[in-house]
Amino acid sequence: MMFHFAIRVYWEDTDAGGIVFYANYLKFFERARTEWLRAKGIEQQALREQTGGMFVVTGTEMKYHRPARLDDVLYVSAEPVQLGRASVVIGQTARLGAPDGPLLCEGTIRIGWVDAARMQSARLPAGLLQALQSGNADDSAA
Repeated sequence: MMFHFAIRVYWEDTDAGGIVFYANYLKFFERARTEWLRAKGIEQQALREQTGGMFVVTGTEMKYHRPARLDDVLYVSAEPVQLGRASVVIGQTARLGAPDGPLLCEGTIRIGWVDAARMQSARLPAGLLQALQSGNADDSAA
């Protein structure tokens, strides 16, 4: 299920020319993934305290199509495209002005589940995997 999260571009997000600095899309994508989990009732700090595990980014792939500028409103999506026993691949986009607006950036982010104390890969808890598979999250937090 596609989730959308609205983000406004501030000065701190831009370079000297008022264009969003390319690395900031990773921050925007992170915020959308966090809000996607929250919409599913998954609070990451509570999850860590309850299970002893946490998500870490293990890989990214990004493609930039056109620039975003100061004061633009971006709609950033998050949608799981592959669920494994210890990781999730999430497809993400940033679009200008609306969930179906012009495509600015797209990417895939692989997040792995680790035992937080040892920082070693671990299996996703069954209840968490089930929550990630369910389509009952609100599809918009705009």
